[in-house]
Amino acid sequence: MPPTLVPAVHREVRLADQAEGELAARHFEIAEVPVPEPRTGQVLVRNRIMAVTAAMRSQMTGIRLPMASFVRGEALWGSAVGEVVAAPGGGFTPGELVQHPYGWREFAAVEESRVRRLAGDPLPTAAAYLSQGATAWGALRRAAGVRPGDTVFISGAAGGVGSMAGQLARRLGAGRVVGSTGSERKAARLRAELGYDDTIVRGAGPIEQQLRRAAPDGIDVLLDTVGGEQLTAALAVARPDARFALVGALSGQLGGERGAIAPVELDPGLIITRRVALRGFGLYAHPDLPQEWTTEFGQGLRDGTLVFPHALLKGIEQAPQALRELTQGRHIGAVLVEL
Repeated sequence: MPPTLVPAVHREVRLADQAEGELAARHFEIAEVPVPEPRTGQVLVRNRIMAVTAAMRSQMTGIRLPMASFVRGEALWGSAVGEVVAAPGGGFTPGELVQHPYGWREFAAVEESRVRRLAGDPLPTAAAYLSQGATAWGALRRAAGVRPGDTVFISGAAGGVGSMAGQLARRLGAGRVVGSTGSERKAARLRAELGYDDTIVRGAGPIEQQLRRAAPDGIDVLLDTVGGEQLTAALAVARPDARFALVGALSGQLGGERGAIAPVELDPGLIITRRVALRGFGLYAHPDLPQEWTTEFGQGLRDGTLVFPHALLKGIEQAPQALRELTQGRHIGAVLVEL
């Protein structure tokens, strides 16, 4: 690979104002700043592609979160893939493909400890490294323990996690896979392409009623990215010894001023009598999982048993629009930006 020319300045996207209500252009600022000089122990990376996620909407609000919030006047961050262009400490070589948590900018000076070398990982495209499939895989395999013949319900099935989860539930032996989404257009694609036997559509009737129709014998597993009414409905139709893996709270993250807060009323009597296990799952607690997932994903992509649904917008100036479109439910799968 020829060496990358490093310009004097680059662009980054900053938080201009904390978000309340629907995201708008005024919440972002695209600034031109000097390219950072990497210190010993850092690498300078030319970012090539980055991901936007629903959690970023919550990070823009200033409310208390499990992760750090974005800071007004400073650049946002998130998972990105790029190539090393300078490595003063010698731990990396210019030209190496790496992943790190400092997207939303064209160049990033990153501590070597925060950089994951991608050489030798069996994925066919740089975009595939930004899949949220590792979360879906870990939640279904480790937290919920999908078993052959299980009926699995996945809320938010058209999102970055859900669009992989239907395929993976089937891969793990599920007998029936049901997903929820926001439109019949998306529902049709979930059924035709992404491993779902049936779907429920928000706004097409009470969630519990739709779920009872789609899973008449009840559900054994829930992978929940939404919370709210869908979590309540899942509990109402849970079979004895059902396992619920909770990975997100989209019902709060994508709307209103409450950020990630998604209150829900659960019936403790049902949880007790049906012996339902509720377990939160976060990828950060499983540092070995990304490599396990990469191996599984690479094999599936190459033999055609897995696909990676995603939308790709081009140019850092499109990054704010990418996040806005994600919060509006415009896409199926991951939302990525080519820088």
